[in-house]
Amino acid sequence: MDFAQIFSDYGFIPIILLACFSFFAGFIDAVAGGGGLIQLPALLVTLPNTHIPTLLGTNKIAGLAGTSISAYQYSKRIKFDYKLLFIISGFTFFASFAGAKTLSYISANTLKPLMLVILLIIVIYTFFKKDLGSVQTKTLPLKKQIILGSILGTIVGFYDGFFGPGTGSFLMLGFVLLLGFEFIKASAYSKFINCIANISALLVFIWNGNYILEFAIIMAICNVIGNICGSNMALKRGNKFIRGFFLIIVSMLILRFGYDIFFA
Repeated sequence: MDFAQIFSDYGFIPIILLACFSFFAGFIDAVAGGGGLIQLPALLVTLPNTHIPTLLGTNKIAGLAGTSISAYQYSKRIKFDYKLLFIISGFTFFASFAGAKTLSYISANTLKPLMLVILLIIVIYTFFKKDLGSVQTKTLPLKKQIILGSILGTIVGFYDGFFGPGTGSFLMLGFVLLLGFEFIKASAYSKFINCIANISALLVFIWNGNYILEFAIIMAICNVIGNICGSNMALKRGNKFIRGFFLIIVSMLILRFGYDIFFA
């Protein structure tokens, strides 16, 4: 590792900006998911000539560090059903691995129009459904929770390995809509599942050498600090705060995908 060379090559200001964006990404990821919406574009600006899979791998190392800490913060306050959690994690792990492998053959841009439509539906539904996620709305049998959760983990896990931004938000809404969780509980589960998806995808990225360790370490430290601040605030402020933040993040995702599709 040669941090002096990194600062010499890129200068202090771009790296400090990248560190600040990583902190903010960690904060919003802990509250509502979608940290990749902030962190990945920051990498694209700082390293414009770097291969996209390398940026994705670097982004996932930093994101995994922060999300792991956030998952731990939530675990101290939220009671998990570990059987449900581990089964969903298994499906997510293999799906994310498959998604990361698929990235070698298909451009991630192919998913953007579909994701834009899905995000529009999500933000409209969440905005008008004022009580969404305020309390647990369903008490499903464990078997049904496992089936629905496994489907969710497979779909979102593949997306995370293939592309990634917004994974936490998709997981959170899935737990709210399909399993009837309140936002705080959904956020806790999504953090753990997101960690599993990141680990799986990283096996592919690291094996292929698609990461820059120096940048990943700088970003990881800042992302962890942001995740700690965000998860503590989410747990203190409750479901209403998370719902509001969720709407903001999904709206930003819509703008991001819309720009990429129509203007980039």
